[in-house]
Amino acid sequence: MRRMIYEIPYTLRLSKRARKARIAVYPDGNVVITFPRWGKEFFAERFLQENAQWVLRKLSYFHDLRKTAPPLRTDASVQNRAKAHNFALSKVEYFNKFYGYAYNKISIKNQKTRWGSCSQKGNLNFNYKILFLPETAAEYIIVHELCHLKEFNHSSRFWKLVATAFPNYREIRKELHKRGLELL
Repeated sequence: MRRMIYEIPYTLRLSKRARKARIAVYPDGNVVITFPRWGKEFFAERFLQENAQWVLRKLSYFHDLRKTAPPLRTDASVQNRAKAHNFALSKVEYFNKFYGYAYNKISIKNQKTRWGSCSQKGNLNFNYKILFLPETAAEYIIVHELCHLKEFNHSSRFWKLVATAFPNYREIRKELHKRGLELL
């Protein structure tokens, strides 16, 4: 049986929190293998070999996407950050009338892998690219991070909080995953 060996550059991250191996392929072409701390590079390489076809398909997809994506303009991104901040602030205030959680501040960032995050200090961070999502998807992201103020995890209690505003959150997440590859 003929074996193909692919030369795929990657970054290896050993994580004490990881329980199993994971491969992430990012829109900029970076491949990151996250491995449990006990893992050895030999096992990571074997894991990459076993998943090489999938990785190559993702790299090809992102490469094709970059060819069709419009160039980014820095002056527009400054304006977009301001618009995104106003949007996020108004949506947080709207949904927080229902939830009533205390938060510290809202920041707009240009993150490469996330739509939003919530810090232990109660800071809500959002990617400015939420402006380019359908409004329901952007609102879901706001509610998702807002609910982390109460449940700082993804437990069933957390998802129940999200479901009070978005009972169809699973479909929205699926759509976000598809769109996220295009925008992030």
